[in-house]
Amino acid sequence: MPSHYTRIVLNERPPGDIDSKTFRTEKVPYSGLKVGDDQVLVQVTWISLDPAMRGWLRDERSYLPPVQIGETMRAGGLGIVIDKGKNVKLAIGQLVNGTFGWTEYAVSRAKDVEAIDVPQGILDIDFLNNLGMTGFTAYFGLKDVGKVKAGESLVVSGAAGAVGSMVCQLGLQAGAKVYAIAGSQEKCDWLEKEIGVTKALNYKSKTFRKDFRDIGYLDVYFDNVGGDILDMCLARLNRNARIVLCGAISAYNAVSKPKGIQNYLTLISQRAKIEGFIVFDYANRYPEAIAEMSKGLREGTIKRKFHIVEGLENAPSALPLLYNGGNTGKLLVKVAEPSKTKL
Repeated sequence: MPSHYTRIVLNERPPGDIDSKTFRTEKVPYSGLKVGDDQVLVQVTWISLDPAMRGWLRDERSYLPPVQIGETMRAGGLGIVIDKGKNVKLAIGQLVNGTFGWTEYAVSRAKDVEAIDVPQGILDIDFLNNLGMTGFTAYFGLKDVGKVKAGESLVVSGAAGAVGSMVCQLGLQAGAKVYAIAGSQEKCDWLEKEIGVTKALNYKSKTFRKDFRDIGYLDVYFDNVGGDILDMCLARLNRNARIVLCGAISAYNAVSKPKGIQNYLTLISQRAKIEGFIVFDYANRYPEAIAEMSKGLREGTIKRKFHIVEGLENAPSALPLLYNGGNTGKLLVKVAEPSKTKL
């Protein structure tokens, strides 16, 4: 075992964009990792980078407490159990999923980690994507909040991201016409040619608003970006439309509070609904989503794309990619190859 390990902590709360001062890297004595009777020591192999992480840096009320100054940056990840307490049934060498944070090693309560046995045809990192919080967000947001039906028009913003691209695929499987919004022609081409959406629109195009009007009115809008695009969609609702508020990437780095929506009166005239949701509320139904999406991954009917960054030290510079459109697909950081341990 090493004499020291690396962790990355919150150094200061960014008022706007995440920059070089937001996080700091610390070398910590490995000997300080003490394992209690009901705990496990995990070597972290992968960490997930997600848009919600920007909200965790703010010192304000939310569905999770904010990350504190000097605290290891919160993140979901995968790792290998390399030590355990006497009351823990997990085996040494077991692959586990948990909230380990930006660190090479983590001590967690055994009840807070999930043992993973990767089935044939599935990748370990699928459990940080389609078979993890990303997939659950898309699955329950579209099916339970959006209630998409065959023949309906579904619009998805942030469509080339991990959640957005999964929503597009689930919408297509439900028989909907899927219109994807992304920020480059390359992303639009990927969404049309690989994912198979009905039409992909580049919001940076000079003709974007006209192109959007040309698709007609929408039945479901899955919102990952907020801002002007949300307001634009509110003006184009069919009767009984549903707006799913998943995220607001356009506002996450704003210094001031985002401006209010203007076209909300359409919600009244079209008897429409707008609803936010948090994926943790569906925890007792995660197996349902895993079963359906595992089948799709094995059969090839669900596609995934990973944007992989090598090295824990690069997590701080990789995180802003989520807010400036620099990634396509699921953004992950590879921390280490797992240690060779005997089961």
